[in-house]
Amino acid sequence: MISLSSFHAMLIPILAGMIMLAIGFNFRDKNVGVFAMWIGMLMILATVVFKILAKLNE
Repeated sequence: MISLSSFHAMLIPILAGMIMLAIGFNFRDKNVGVFAMWIGMLMILATVVFKILAKLNE
C-alpha cells in the first residue's frame, strides 16, 4: 500500500499543476496565462515521469 507521505508528495504537485492550468486558462489571452498553463502542464508531467522512473528503478 502507498504510504501517506508518498501520496501527499504526489498529490500536491498535481493539484498545484491543475490550479495553474485553471488560472492559465482563465487568462489565456495574456502571456501570463500561457506561461501558467505551461508551468501547470510541466508540474503534472514531471510528477508522472518521476513516479514512472521511481517504479522502474525498484
